This record gives sequence, C-alpha cells and structure tokens, in this order.
Amino acid sequence: MHHAFETYLPWFILREIPFVGNAVYKRLIGHLGSAADVLAASKQQLQSIHGVGPKIVNGILNHTDYAGAAQKELEAVLKHQYKIVTLTDPRYPPLLSEIPDPPPILTYLGHLDNQSPCLSIVGSRKATVYGLNTAKDLSSRLSRTGFQIVSGLARGIDAMAHKGALNANKKTIAVLGSGLNKIYPRENKRLFDAIASTGTVFSEFKIDSDPIAANFPVRNRIIAGLSCGTLVVEAAKKSGSLITARLAGEYNREVFAVPGSIASSRSQGTHSLLKQGAKLVEDELDIVDELGQFVHVSGPGRPDEKRMSENKNNPCKEKTSHIFDFLEPYPVHIDSLIKRSRMESSTVAAQLIDLELSGRVLRHPGNYYSISEEYH
Repeated sequence: MHHAFETYLPWFILREIPFVGNAVYKRLIGHLGSAADVLAASKQQLQSIHGVGPKIVNGILNHTDYAGAAQKELEAVLKHQYKIVTLTDPRYPPLLSEIPDPPPILTYLGHLDNQSPCLSIVGSRKATVYGLNTAKDLSSRLSRTGFQIVSGLARGIDAMAHKGALNANKKTIAVLGSGLNKIYPRENKRLFDAIASTGTVFSEFKIDSDPIAANFPVRNRIIAGLSCGTLVVEAAKKSGSLITARLAGEYNREVFAVPGSIASSRSQGTHSLLKQGAKLVEDELDIVDELGQFVHVSGPGRPDEKRMSENKNNPCKEKTSHIFDFLEPYPVHIDSLIKRSRMESSTVAAQLIDLELSGRVLRHPGNYYSISEEYH
C-alpha cells in the first residue's frame, strides 16, 4: 500500500494543478517521462515545452500547494480498493493512449484485458423495443466473435449492449460519467456489479464525482478512444451518441450505424451518420467484414443462411405459423395482423401465443407484436 501511494501520488498532484488539462498532461509526460519527473522539472525545462504557459509553469513549481487534495483523493481510492492505471503503465489501454487528450489516470474495478479488441455500442437512453433488442442481440453476437463491448452503463441502448455481452458469458467494459462511488443510474447497480466481476468499469473522475451533465461528453471520448470501431444503434439528431461517433471518426476509427424507421425520431441521428458515410449494419458480419483483422474470425456464414440450415435440419421449424409472415422487427398491432392476414381473430391470437412461447415473437404493451431479434 505504501509503495502504491508513493507511485501514484505525483500523478494525482499533477492532476490537481490548475490549467493542466488532459492534452497538456500528455504533452508534459511525453517530454519529461513521468508525473514525478514533471514535478521535479526546472522552470527552464517547463518553459521549453510548447503549449505550457506561465500559469501552468507556476502551478507545477508550486505543486506542494496541491499535495493535500491529491493525497486525500488517493487515500480514498486505496481505501475502497479501487485499482489505478496511469498513462505510462504498460497495462494502459493502447488505443486510448493514442487520442490527443487521454485521461492520465483511470480508476477502475475488474480486470484489464488489452488482448481482446474493443468495440463500442451506444445509442438512445429512450430507445424503442426494436433498438433495445437489436443492441442486445448484436452485442451478444459480436462478443462471441472476440470483441469486448464498450458502453456507458446508461439506460437504454448502453445497458442492453452490456447485457448482451454478459448473456454471451463475455467481458464488457463500462465507462462512467461519474466517480466509482456514484453509480449512475442507480437502477443499474446490479449491472455495474456484474460487469466489474468479469470485465472492467472505468472512471477518470474523482471517486465521489456526481454524474453532472458536463461529464458525459467528456466520458464519450474514452468510449470512442478505447475502441477500434463504434456502432450507433439508435440516436436522435442531437445526442451524446453522435458525439461518440464524431470522436471515433476524428480518431480514425470505424463508425457503424443500424438503420431504423424513417418515422422514428430516434433513428434520425443514425440515418444522418449513414448519409455521412457510416457503414450500415444489418448483422454482426457487417462489422466483422471491416474489423475482422482484429478478431481473426473465419466467417461462419450469414445469420440468415445459418437459420435456413437449422430449419432444414429441424422439421419442426418448417411448420412456421402463417401469421409469422406478417410480423416485422417493429411492433405491429394485433388488429393490423388480423386485417393483413385475413385470418380469424381467434386463429391469429392462438398462433401468436404459440410463437411467443417458442421465443420467436415478442409481445409488447397494448397488444403489439414483433419478431424476436434471433429470428430476423
């Protein structure tokens, strides 16, 4: 514990100094080697570094003024047994270190895995059923190909992305817009614990930092920076997910988007990305085709081909209820299904019950039904 304290204290002190933002912090470390070396540097050494102005130089030369606050924060981190990784640590996520303003210090729970490539999945907090199911299904499938799924633990698409990976018994990474002591939203506490037990929960903020609005765009750069690609499932025209996608593009990472209904405001952002050149995603192989060099998978055949093969080998699946042909990924009301199929209402209801019990169809409030993602 004493060794850890001595190792990390200079990093925490340097973070406390006014005007030392992440980009400047990275520049200082790049020139001088470590936080301890920066604090020990002379005025002439500091002044010779481009972008390091008089206020920063003065703050570093008087760094003992900030040692008390840094010490208090570090003691709290160690007391809670949170782990720490710094920018020069070989365990630091390599892709994240390449962005212009990486967090110099990350506190985390769980396990670091820099061997498996990361793919971020983000989207609306107020997602449609279609969006939620799509995020969960794609996350599960992409996890099985070898990607670690990264997201932000938020309601909606983020939570389903994490759950998809966990359902596949794979690791996932959550990046918080708050400190590790302030899980947000509180309803995702169990999800937070599940992620930490097998994957990683990261935060660059002080451990008691509240989830204020300004933190989330800052957090989004970490999500994009960790990943070789970012997939947006659903997003309104102005949303944090589009910030993540924009940053991914600026970092020369791939950007993907799932198309949605032209009638849905939650698809306007994803459609805008597609117009700007994001790659359209219908299934996980659309991503593997672009990023397969990271996971070294041999294509197993497209999901629809696989299901056709499964149906051939399973006579029961050939006996598809007629009503199934009238269902869509978007929820359809039972009255509309009766009208389209020209079947008796009792027959439609009976077939829908059978399909729901088999897991092929999802029932939604108000007598709406949609095809389960697994059977698209």
